[in-house]
Amino acid sequence: MKNISLFAISGLVLAFGLMGCGETAPEAGITGASTGTKPVTKTEAGSINIDGSNTVLPISSAIAEGFEADHKDIHVTVAGSGTGGGFKKFANGELDITGASRPIEEKEEALCKEKGIEFIEIPIAFDGLTIVVNKENTALSEITTEELKKIWEPDSKIKMWSDLKPGLPAEEIKLYGPGTDSGTFDYFTETIIGKKGSIRTDYSQSGDYNQLVSGVAGDKWSLGFFGFAYFDQNQDKLKALTVNGIAPSAMTIEDGTYQPLARPLFWYINVKSLEKPEVQELVSFMLKDAAKLVAQAKYNPLPAEAYTLGEERVKAKKTGSLFKGAKAGLKIADVLKAEETGKK
Repeated sequence: MKNISLFAISGLVLAFGLMGCGETAPEAGITGASTGTKPVTKTEAGSINIDGSNTVLPISSAIAEGFEADHKDIHVTVAGSGTGGGFKKFANGELDITGASRPIEEKEEALCKEKGIEFIEIPIAFDGLTIVVNKENTALSEITTEELKKIWEPDSKIKMWSDLKPGLPAEEIKLYGPGTDSGTFDYFTETIIGKKGSIRTDYSQSGDYNQLVSGVAGDKWSLGFFGFAYFDQNQDKLKALTVNGIAPSAMTIEDGTYQPLARPLFWYINVKSLEKPEVQELVSFMLKDAAKLVAQAKYNPLPAEAYTLGEERVKAKKTGSLFKGAKAGLKIADVLKAEETGKK
């Protein structure tokens, strides 16, 4: 079937857009079983290797932890090389599963094809990219997408908060955000600035979101952005700004009112890896208990129908990307319906 544009969970409309590479460094501080970054040259019997997006990392870790509790003889290694880094390893046959904070890109799919890697794409959760300031910053509680663009665009003249609008303090804005290889970075630049990869360069960047948390928490006049789960676990240090009048929360992310910074998250499964019973069991475990595990990681689960269709995709070994090239305007209910129609 044809590639789909943007979708929303349970009728949510997303401002999605083509996005680029993923985060580049493993996370520290987000709990989960068996996290690690040792080099892997091939998958091993009795073990499962998961890598990819740092945004997806807490979910993959929660899944691994729950699975290992019931499967003591299976070791699941979970790492965070970023969406782009994960796809590179995935295409080289180093991974059983890679997490992604955006759909696979044409060049990544072509590399997989060149390397003989077939994959199954499974949406697993819903996230809201969150704009944060220091908890002690009482001068600011809201921001608009237009103001965000003024702050972050390449030729930005905004150096002080007072440059943004009257009434704000004459204090220098210290900026923190993901590195340029990050899927979150690409999503933010595409959605807010209007061009993927277009951003000012005088900001502190890191693929480790906990470093971004620490940076914003350590500077009263700072501003940063990253996934909602990292804010949710650090509300004692950070304050989330409303965006266009809407505060990020589990409810506003789920009901679709937190726009345009809501987005779906994915797992890509190596079809050859499904020949390993342990990988089959892990994927089945994930899809069966996905809603609980996703919520445990402080993300929003998808509708039950999405996980049911995910099970059907795995069972039928339905390869390729349904969401590649996503653009704004389509609801996930329409995507799911289209897939149902395509099966007939």
